[in-house]
Amino acid sequence: MTDFDRKVEEASARVGRSVANLADTLEKDTAELLAYLNDQVVPAVRTHSSKSLRSAASKLAEFADYLEKHPKNP
Repeated sequence: MTDFDRKVEEASARVGRSVANLADTLEKDTAELLAYLNDQVVPAVRTHSSKSLRSAASKLAEFADYLEKHPKNP
């Protein structure tokens, strides 16, 4: 085996280890991200969304009352 072939094999092995390490890290980080989204973000979005919808419904009811009390004159 020539010196060049040995260096190519070593570089290939290093790249293979780096890719394997990167894949493991990505899998772990992706699992952590999904857990965070499911445990923290989704409940917060649901809570804030329902509060916003209730607020919007209240404002729409007030606007409907206003429209009924102040009909447009023809």
